[in-house]
Amino acid sequence: MRGAEAVAGQAQMYSQLGLVAHHALINGAAGLVATRDGRPFSIGAITVRDGTIVEMDWVVDPERLARLDLEVLRD
Repeated sequence: MRGAEAVAGQAQMYSQLGLVAHHALINGAAGLVATRDGRPFSIGAITVRDGTIVEMDWVVDPERLARLDLEVLRD
């Protein structure tokens, strides 16, 4: 149960940062961009296999974010 508790703790921490999640194309692939005050804060990709999340990759480094080709999609 430790893994689930760690994920829940991180989710609670990030929920207090005032982030807004957007669907996006990141270097041409589907993903998420979290913005804070209208600027990219992090990007992420979630791999789902057979209905289960098997991998989550996130980038939060501002220098790397600035180099990426991000296209936020309108809902």
